Amino acid sequence: MKQVHLIDVPSFGDDRGTLCAFEAGKDIPFEIKRVYCIYHTESGISRGFHAHKHLKQVVICVSGSCRFLVDNGKTKQEYILDSPDKGLAIEGLIWREMHDFSSDCVLIILASEHFQESDYIRDYSEFKSLCLQSKL
Repeated sequence: MKQVHLIDVPSFGDDRGTLCAFEAGKDIPFEIKRVYCIYHTESGISRGFHAHKHLKQVVICVSGSCRFLVDNGKTKQEYILDSPDKGLAIEGLIWREMHDFSSDCVLIILASEHFQESDYIRDYSEFKSLCLQSKL
């Protein structure tokens, strides 16, 4: 699934600790227009369950862990996000779900665009239909 892949996030460390840096156009393959966090997700709760028409994102787990499921309408793939030095880059028409959040999980999401509700696809049937149309 070429629209989803892990990227290395540069990290630098010494005896004082470790620093990770996210630079748009260098490490992050787009201009960052929005940054948001997901945290304090209750045990047993899943999130996501949507796709985007145009938005590009990089999802980084800066603390704890979660399971990330991506689906391009044909193939599903899972990733475990559990380290701030790996980011999950997602672009194109991809359904995403987040499951199995640890109690200390903190996700930071870097997005290519400002929030726009019209870019969301929140119905899986509509997503599948758009996937079929885009493959024609």
